[in-house]
Amino acid sequence: MTDQDFKILHVDTLVLGLLNPHNNQDFIVKLKKRKQKAFALEMLPRTSIAQSMDALSAMASLAGYKSGIIAANYFTGYFPMLTTAAGTVPPAKVLILGAGVAGLQAIATAKRLGAVVEVFDVRQAVKEEVESLGAKFIMVEGLQNDSDTGGYAIVQKKNELVAQRKLIHQKVIKANIVITTASIPGKSAPRLIEKNTVDDMKSGAVIIDLAAASGGNCEVTENEKIINYSGVTIVGDSQLAYSLTYEASKLFSINIFNFINHLIKGGFEAIDFEDEIVKSTYIGKN
Repeated sequence: MTDQDFKILHVDTLVLGLLNPHNNQDFIVKLKKRKQKAFALEMLPRTSIAQSMDALSAMASLAGYKSGIIAANYFTGYFPMLTTAAGTVPPAKVLILGAGVAGLQAIATAKRLGAVVEVFDVRQAVKEEVESLGAKFIMVEGLQNDSDTGGYAIVQKKNELVAQRKLIHQKVIKANIVITTASIPGKSAPRLIEKNTVDDMKSGAVIIDLAAASGGNCEVTENEKIINYSGVTIVGDSQLAYSLTYEASKLFSINIFNFINHLIKGGFEAIDFEDEIVKSTYIGKN
């Protein structure tokens, strides 16, 4: 956001949206100096009442779907099994790292396209959801089982990371498509795929890294770029949702509408800053 954009916003009393408060400190400082009331929807609590305002989940759902379509586009093979007189083409093997909102939608998309799907997540709690979509759930035994993480990845201990990386390496090198979705709010994305793993992947394989903007789940990822590394196509794009412009705009407008209704339900001059949703998202305070 430029200074000119900020001057336009300054005429308003309220500023709200996806403001990226963790990585956009200069903008947040400007908001505070101008004593504007600013609300970042990224900070919404993961509660039932906040679901209709959850722009991150709405955008993640679109990104997960689009990641499957993009993967099929760059993959040189065929997603479903194909039987012809000349022989049988086996289905593509898709590995999805992270079974949050984006991951679950990526699973559903890959399955609809006919792929065989495996899913890795550090949270045992998502196993049932993964299997309900027809995918196989894989997990390192003994890893942290934290079901109350708001749908995000959790930071693992050193010995757990070693076991995790070993398992992921074994699964990634056998996959045709890898879609990574793991992110931790306010922190760098967890490194799940190391360079040596990419070196061992099949030629023609594809990695879609949805965590590219926060460092990437893959060591080789370059944000906002599509690269070919040793025969592997790596798409670093955390903004896939915005390529679905109509749906993204429609869902985001509904999120904003529901948030404003909640915010000023007692009147513009009677915003309840002790309300859980308001308190969590408010970043305009000094």
